Amino acid sequence: MPDLDDADAPPVFISLTDRLRARAAERPQHVALIQDESVVSYGELDATTDRIAATLQAQGLRAQEVVAICASPSIAYVEVFCGALRAGLAVAPLAPSASAETLAAMVRDSGAKLLFVDRETAALFADDISPTQARQVRLDDDFRGWMVAEGAKPAAIAIEPNWTFNIIYSSGTTGAPKGIVQPHMMRTPLDPPGSPFGYGPHAVALISTGLYSNTTLVSLFPALGGGSTVVLMAKFEARRFLELAARWRVTHAMLVPVQYQRIMAVPDFDSFDLSAFVMKFCTSAPFSAALKADVLARWPGGLTEYYGMTEGGAGTVLYAHETPDKLHTVGKPWPHIDVRLIDDLGREVPLGEAGEVVGASALTMSGYHNQPEKTLEATWRDSEGRSYIRNGDIGRFDEDGFLILMDRKKDMIISGGFNVYPSDLEAMLSQHPAVAEAAVIGVPSEAWGETPVAFVVLKADVQVEAEDIRSWVNGRVGKVQRLSAVDVRTALPRSHIGKVLKRELRESYRPPTTV
Repeated sequence: MPDLDDADAPPVFISLTDRLRARAAERPQHVALIQDESVVSYGELDATTDRIAATLQAQGLRAQEVVAICASPSIAYVEVFCGALRAGLAVAPLAPSASAETLAAMVRDSGAKLLFVDRETAALFADDISPTQARQVRLDDDFRGWMVAEGAKPAAIAIEPNWTFNIIYSSGTTGAPKGIVQPHMMRTPLDPPGSPFGYGPHAVALISTGLYSNTTLVSLFPALGGGSTVVLMAKFEARRFLELAARWRVTHAMLVPVQYQRIMAVPDFDSFDLSAFVMKFCTSAPFSAALKADVLARWPGGLTEYYGMTEGGAGTVLYAHETPDKLHTVGKPWPHIDVRLIDDLGREVPLGEAGEVVGASALTMSGYHNQPEKTLEATWRDSEGRSYIRNGDIGRFDEDGFLILMDRKKDMIISGGFNVYPSDLEAMLSQHPAVAEAAVIGVPSEAWGETPVAFVVLKADVQVEAEDIRSWVNGRVGKVQRLSAVDVRTALPRSHIGKVLKRELRESYRPPTTV
């Protein structure tokens, strides 16, 4: 494992498209992209990247302008992303799961000149809400005909590290999505120098989350930059993931916790040959220690958990396979990342005490697009005036320097003057033999100010009363932590990367009526 305390220097900036060109020169026939039965080599990907860049320039787009993409994962999607970058443009990848009104607002906010869509997403941009400044280009209908002639070369663009690489819109779990502006420097390789777990020509990476998510891009671009083979899934399905992993001898995969949960629940999971796996990654949502342990026990290869935000700032890494006694943590801070904990007054807390996570590093967003006031709100400054990004999570460092996350600051429940962390209750609920998924929120209480309520999804073919679950949990937790109610649901509302939408739970909750 790389020594997190002894890294030599931050990564040197080399643009992604320069890396692609180098990989194509080294191994032009090496497979870059696979989707279903379509295969694209690095030589072909580099040539198409040139052709798309030349097309964009011919249509009058200039360096540092923006194009948007709203589509399912596809080879054409990746090609457009790479071609736009080679032309010096920024890309705004948009989530097809967003509402039509939200999508139109994001296109307008980004200032995109072109909007790339596929057959399914084109319908989301109806005439009455379509952003007028963005011309639409279909990725699945005569996409090749849109491009200039084969062999075309774009005018060379010297990309600067601080130029915008992409604008990623937040999931909007707490309101309207914000455009997170990431510069090219943030897309340098994420593995520390010399990491044996990094991507290279030997690697086969399976991409099973949307290409609009930072979770996906932190896997996709290091894989392409390192010359790996990338297998694309248009839509995640647990059994299909296992079939592709076995067929293509996949070595690397980035998954969110709910995907791990569904994969490990496949009845014949153990029948799939996953022996080629070198490393599995996870990020974006709470990853329970029990689920990590199950993955380590039954799935070959290592398991690495990343903690951080799309905005950058704080970041930690846990090599779960090497520290099985630390599965309840999210690891130690990355090299060159300064992670601190602060209280409600903005003062640093002593070691061992809980506080809000803040972080500073070179790999930080440029800011929220068109929202300087939001950028300021997300910033904390230390006594020397250095800027840190506020993560909004409450955590504490253990005696070995591993970060233990407790909850989102906004999700913490204050009941009778005591802090109650939903994650503690969710961990207890996960131990109940009938509970498959659980989420806990605070609701208003005349007696306590706030009181915890649990929402649970039961395991298949299991019947149990909500009151029985509540009694089971309350017999195992402290007095101030006791649940006031349990609400059994068929599913929990989740964002596109698997985060439970607690705002929706709060809005939908109706307290039991009393007679």
